[in-house]
Amino acid sequence: MPGLHHTAYNLLVWLAQPLLRRKLARRAVAEPGYGVAVPERFGHYTQPLEAASELVWVHAVSLGESRAAGILIQALREAVPGVRILLTHGTATGRAEGQRLLRAGDVQVWQPWDTPAAVQRFLKHFRPRVGLLMETEVWPNLVLQSRAAGVPLALVNARMSEKSLRSALRWATLMQPTYGALSAVWAQTADDAQRLAELSAPVQAITGNLKFDAQPDAAQCVQAQAWRARLQKPVIMLASSREGEEAQWLETLRAAPEALHQAQWLIVPRHPQRVDEVEQLLVQAGLTVSRRSSWRDAGPQGAADVWLGDSLGEMALYYSLSDVAMLGGSFAPLGGQNLIEAAACACPVVMGPHTFNFAEVAQHAQAEGAARRVPDMAQAVQLALTSVTDSAAMQSWRTQALAFTQAHKGAARRVAALVKDLLVL
Repeated sequence: MPGLHHTAYNLLVWLAQPLLRRKLARRAVAEPGYGVAVPERFGHYTQPLEAASELVWVHAVSLGESRAAGILIQALREAVPGVRILLTHGTATGRAEGQRLLRAGDVQVWQPWDTPAAVQRFLKHFRPRVGLLMETEVWPNLVLQSRAAGVPLALVNARMSEKSLRSALRWATLMQPTYGALSAVWAQTADDAQRLAELSAPVQAITGNLKFDAQPDAAQCVQAQAWRARLQKPVIMLASSREGEEAQWLETLRAAPEALHQAQWLIVPRHPQRVDEVEQLLVQAGLTVSRRSSWRDAGPQGAADVWLGDSLGEMALYYSLSDVAMLGGSFAPLGGQNLIEAAACACPVVMGPHTFNFAEVAQHAQAEGAARRVPDMAQAVQLALTSVTDSAAMQSWRTQALAFTQAHKGAARRVAALVKDLLVL
């Protein structure tokens, strides 16, 4: 019998369905992907029933999880030839990224909204052999209904911050049975494993972080290096910036206006729907802006105070173009963004005080010389500007960044072997 919290949760998600439809309609105005196949979100599908399905279900909610899923799926295809993938997402950027991973026989749909009925329809329709939830995506009905249907679920590349643990423990009577109903949990780090175990999760292995196994897009790296060879100034990027951080950067430059002309500044917002807003903020501050979408293959043309990254799937290009990246999400109290891709492109990282979403990665990056930490945006700008004037120190920093990623590879192979074992149970 469901507990009181589970009953209340089910009532809330059922009542929220009309609100979700309205939210999707609003989001679709700016991001048309949110208007695609909306009935799938409620468990209604146009795909034919998969009789005696052998699909391996991979749930990757958003862009970052879809990129990690791509690394795992590639390793799975090598470990289990002919494997067919059922890929689910929650965001438009995640779905767009996931579409690139599909092969003949694979299926892609939205994650079902977490009501018992929608999840049951999803499971009955696709009948996946196993399910792999990427990183943090533990939903009560998704897990409990899968267990009832005999579909083993593993939480893969699992992470759990202290903040998320405290939040989950506030709903312990709902979340502990949910985590306990997972078939396996494969954690990124020992700290993640310990926190997940506090939620009764069946932690079976510490596999490392899949994102260390990502290979930067070689064509993007070559393109960026060709553009960079023509530049007269070093490039400093504010990478994956979040709301409020561009304003912090502007405030820093108002206090030290000479900094504007000491480097070529590149800002890449974390969320594509914010690009127009960020451009307006910069223009209102009196800065000239050149958007990546206007460059085409020729690269940046003419002078502009700020280059604005407005393309998806080109972070390797941006990092390879940059001498230093200041890590978005770490200067506002938002937990930071993943710095692994920057290091894989040999781009040194300056991070702010807030990296709790990727605490152990940030700690190792700092200890191994790939990243340096500062207390605020002003000191990040100062450190970045000082660093790019010392070519020998910059070369050493780039070497350490690359060595950091090389030292932590191997998670994809380890996880693929565990999935293969789960398939034969």
